[in-house]
Amino acid sequence: MTLRSGEQFVSSGDARICAEAFGRPDDPAVLLIGGAATSMDFWEDEFCSRLADADRYVIRYDLRDTGRSTTYPVGEPGYTSTELIADALVVLDGFSVGAAHLVGVSMGGAIAQRLALDHPQRAVSLVLQSTTPAVAAPQNRPELPPMEPRLAAVFAVDDDGPDWSDRAAAIEAMVEGERLFTGSVPFDAERMRRIAARCYDRTTNMAAMQTNHWILDSGQPTQKQLNEITAPTLVLHGTEDPLFPYAHGEALAAEIAHARLVSLPGMGHQYPPEPLWDLTIDEVIAHTSR
Repeated sequence: MTLRSGEQFVSSGDARICAEAFGRPDDPAVLLIGGAATSMDFWEDEFCSRLADADRYVIRYDLRDTGRSTTYPVGEPGYTSTELIADALVVLDGFSVGAAHLVGVSMGGAIAQRLALDHPQRAVSLVLQSTTPAVAAPQNRPELPPMEPRLAAVFAVDDDGPDWSDRAAAIEAMVEGERLFTGSVPFDAERMRRIAARCYDRTTNMAAMQTNHWILDSGQPTQKQLNEITAPTLVLHGTEDPLFPYAHGEALAAEIAHARLVSLPGMGHQYPPEPLWDLTIDEVIAHTSR
């Protein structure tokens, strides 16, 4: 049975961040950094256990405004992206980890990029999944394609969404919201419903979770470029990502020295779906074995 720390809290400024570790503390540490409006529940237990069983010390955590971490009034996040970057470091400190392999999905990939640039001593390696360059473009970067029109049309609709205090309605809204971002890999609605239910039951304020990350101030910008990242980097990108089309992954791999790009066939913009776990986990384990 995989060792688990149970949920623990660490302080980051005025916030408390909820985190959990899988595996043995003396194994190489892997920090899983989630995307916007998702709690650490989206890094599924079995996914974390499989990494830990391959001799990795796996740490996942709730970003601010998700899960059991500190939440803020709807529409009034009391933090910027800068604080989200600092939170990741605090989580590592809370588990007595000096440096870790950073695995970030979507917004978590942006956080991982900034960590590797601003705190290179804390990043053993990077795995950037379903994300896009998080720093200013160099002159030779081609214009990256926008989100697919079908997704843009959804974002353009002025809709307040469900009553997030209604558990059943909120869970269904999360399931259908995730469905929008998928590719041709079959969408497992029942599995997503279980994840959404766990997320709902652990989250203090669902309305804040679904709102505040999208309106964050970007915080202190950096003048650094991706070619200044020194951590070995693996880029994982779905071939059917509707939010950040595949060219975004190609741009990351082109600009980060010696980065390797691996396609996730048929995947959209999402956490790795179970049919792609073997590929994803094998790639992460191989990459973090350096």
